[in-house]
Amino acid sequence: MRRAAEPGAGTAERAKLPSGAPGGEPVLAVEDLTVVVGGAEGPRPVVSGLSFALGRGETLCIAGESGSGKSMTALAIMGLLPRPAARLAGGAIRLGGRDLTKLGEGAMRRIRGDRIAMIFQEPMTSLNPVLTIGRQLVEAIETHTGVGRGEARMGAVEALRAVRIPEAESRMGHYPHELSGGMRQRVMIAMALALRPDVLIADEPTTALDVTVQGEVLELLRDLQRAFGTSIILITHDMGVVAEMADRVIVMREARMVEEGPAGELFARPKAPYTKALLAAVPRIGTGAARPHPRPAGERKPAPVALVKDLTVRFDLRGGFLNRVNRRVHAVEGISFEIAPNETLSLVGESGCGKSTTAKAIAGLVPYAGDVVIAGRNLAGLDRRQAKAVRRDVQMIFQDPFASLDPRMRVGDLVAEPMAIHGVAARAERRDRVAALFGRVGLSPDQMERYPHEFSGGQRQRICIARALALRPKLIVADESVSALDVSVQARVLALLRELQAEFGIAYLFISHDMAVVENISDRVAVMYLGQIVETGTRDQIFSNPQHPYTRRLIEAVPVPDPARRRRAFPRMDRDMPSPVRPLGDEPARLALRDIGDAHLVAA
Repeated sequence: MRRAAEPGAGTAERAKLPSGAPGGEPVLAVEDLTVVVGGAEGPRPVVSGLSFALGRGETLCIAGESGSGKSMTALAIMGLLPRPAARLAGGAIRLGGRDLTKLGEGAMRRIRGDRIAMIFQEPMTSLNPVLTIGRQLVEAIETHTGVGRGEARMGAVEALRAVRIPEAESRMGHYPHELSGGMRQRVMIAMALALRPDVLIADEPTTALDVTVQGEVLELLRDLQRAFGTSIILITHDMGVVAEMADRVIVMREARMVEEGPAGELFARPKAPYTKALLAAVPRIGTGAARPHPRPAGERKPAPVALVKDLTVRFDLRGGFLNRVNRRVHAVEGISFEIAPNETLSLVGESGCGKSTTAKAIAGLVPYAGDVVIAGRNLAGLDRRQAKAVRRDVQMIFQDPFASLDPRMRVGDLVAEPMAIHGVAARAERRDRVAALFGRVGLSPDQMERYPHEFSGGQRQRICIARALALRPKLIVADESVSALDVSVQARVLALLRELQAEFGIAYLFISHDMAVVENISDRVAVMYLGQIVETGTRDQIFSNPQHPYTRRLIEAVPVPDPARRRRAFPRMDRDMPSPVRPLGDEPARLALRDIGDAHLVAA
């Protein structure tokens, strides 16, 4: 496959370097960029007077909270602003001397993917749901490189292998909905890397990925730079990723740049108060506050809120000429644990290891084998009325708050709905309870009449927490509930969860791929790999003295928010993760999975 075309088509106009940019002619220069969106009160800037230059082989990170203008900057560079809602109000974007703002859609379509590629945050909205991922990859390679179908297919399979997708050849025939969120993001990254662009814009590319895959993806981006001199604009709220990757950093707030400088200098000596606050909110392994034991010494051990024994979840897959069941997904294989009142058990592991499936089984949302006992009642064998009563004691907080809130309902009604379904209190009393819950999660009762789209991501997650509390449950399952939030919002939500636990004695099953967050909130930690728990222990045992090589690898892969401690290379697996899909009748070798050795973990 050929290298992307070299810059310089057309008249080479030397771009003026904005202040603070590296020396030499930049690959990309943004000059006084302003983007506005319309509204009832007139145009409002979402990017205001932004200027920067990007050198060849340089990584520029743009950091800041949601709504600061990071993603709008990326969309403006790509010529993908959502018109007519948003428009370019001023400035220039020069690629190799050409002002992209002057080009028509046809010319921009040829540049996208070949010269400038973008990895979007939400892969499901970027992949065509009715086409296989193989067809989409092959189509992109054929369109921008001109190679034949066979060579394009080989390049697509190679790209999938590069982002560590197991059974890459067979995955070519899968549709996006058949892959996990982390797998879909890997497909998007493979699509961008396959075309070897001059400039790669990565908008929160690792938000949905676990730390081990995140480390490997970041290493892939580094490989691309080393091999082809690719320049990268990395947009992220993860300051650990910024510290690992950035040559320079731009910090944005409310549409404007508040600080810019070399990564080492910005982390060591931040100047703007907002930058200082942003860095202070970053969770760091080893700095978690001491967690008081949920039960005083000598006190009798209480009955567990949740008792899970030999939980197994498998999904049948059909295929062949007669479309018969011929394979099974072994999502969860015989796991056991318990959670006491006022205790937080964190479930960690790579994407696809079975964490979310475990959560859904406990909440009664997927069929399973084994025992799930909630507040002394075994869910197995309960009729609909009995199961409904048990579900009052178990509530979930999902990763995407917007997707879990009905956009047609007012948020006050959404929080009151569980109480109405379970017949808790009269209508007037329910409204008073909702108002109290809003106040408890840091929202104003007068916001109850608004709709979900009128809130920020952090506020929507607070609404979901209020709804989970509405029935005063004994167990809350938080499934990646803070992974998509900015670090400052994340810190406030985690503090809120701890306060609510102390006040109401709630037990948490906290599912996350962010090990630094896990270290800050957990009492105990269970590590999952390919559907099985390979290690369980207290927070201090897991983080101070991990016994299993996979646990050690998870902790080692956590990016450290300090450029002075940047790693030269990330740990990699010497082979693909085994697939959880097995032929009918082929039971997994559980002992082999539990005894994964150090030989499988090799340095990059």
